[in-house]
Amino acid sequence: MSGTTVTQSATFSLSRAARELELGRGEFDLALHLGWVRSVPDEGGGGRRITREEIDRVRTEAGFPETLRARVKAVGTTEGAALMGVTTTRFTRLARLGLVVPVKFYLNRYRVVVWLYLAEELRQFAADEQNAPLLSGRTPESLRDQLGEGLDLRPRNWRGRHMGFLLRRTEDPWARAAVVASLLDPVQVAEIVKDPYERSHLNRLRPAPVSQAAPDSPGALIVERITTADDPDEIGWLRADLGQSVLEAREDHPAPRPAPDIPAVPAPAPVPSAGRPTGAPPSVVRPSPGGPPRAARERLPAAGGLLTSPESARPRRLLTWLRRRSPDARPPTAP
Repeated sequence: MSGTTVTQSATFSLSRAARELELGRGEFDLALHLGWVRSVPDEGGGGRRITREEIDRVRTEAGFPETLRARVKAVGTTEGAALMGVTTTRFTRLARLGLVVPVKFYLNRYRVVVWLYLAEELRQFAADEQNAPLLSGRTPESLRDQLGEGLDLRPRNWRGRHMGFLLRRTEDPWARAAVVASLLDPVQVAEIVKDPYERSHLNRLRPAPVSQAAPDSPGALIVERITTADDPDEIGWLRADLGQSVLEAREDHPAPRPAPDIPAVPAPAPVPSAGRPTGAPPSVVRPSPGGPPRAARERLPAAGGLLTSPESARPRRLLTWLRRRSPDARPPTAP
């Protein structure tokens, strides 16, 4: 009883841990992704949990909880542009060029993708003197040409960052391979992982979807486009990474497979004993002509005796029967 109580009180669910750390659920999820709060696997298979020791560690840090909230604060384009002292148009250009990387996204009620960025990273970018030419003046011509061709690295940069989040949460080689596979189209995965049992195992370990939208809904299709690699360079890099990850997983332990079918071995046919007709039960014997019935099987001899056949035992049984019939009878003498 006491052991069960210790196990249950040693860790907390994610929602309980968020309350203990005075964070909203979105802030807490970012704290997990960024490594500010460390989680452990649930021994019962229920996802991730937070230990009591980890909560105490975070709460004892200087400036808690304001410092932790500042680390995980995410802002959109308008607030991000204000933090960096630029217009929203320039901020969007910087994001499309990959100079600032989104940390998460969501779909608004009009199914428009809203990208969010870490406020702390934006402040650091703006404070770096090397980035001053990008924050004011005319955008370099080479960058303008890329923007004119439709360059938008926000989805790709988010995928790379999200993959890093997921890889930090597991050491299992098959689970790590499943993280890489989750960013590729299933056709790409099938070309790399040809074994159907290995693909099935990767699907079982696939990370939880980013969106909770119903499958095949318009919102789910938009999220799928964002979470699936589409750039040729990115696809080639992920394919190579998946192939290497699966090789390492195979060396660690093979993917589970169904047990092979073992054919049933038929029972051996009964072998008829000597002197007994085939199919007759052992206790059924035919009477010998001209004499009393005999046993179906020979009896074991008495201790120190010899095995006697039924035929040689018949005269002795007959003499015994005659003596019982006439107590005064005497065996005939030889002439």
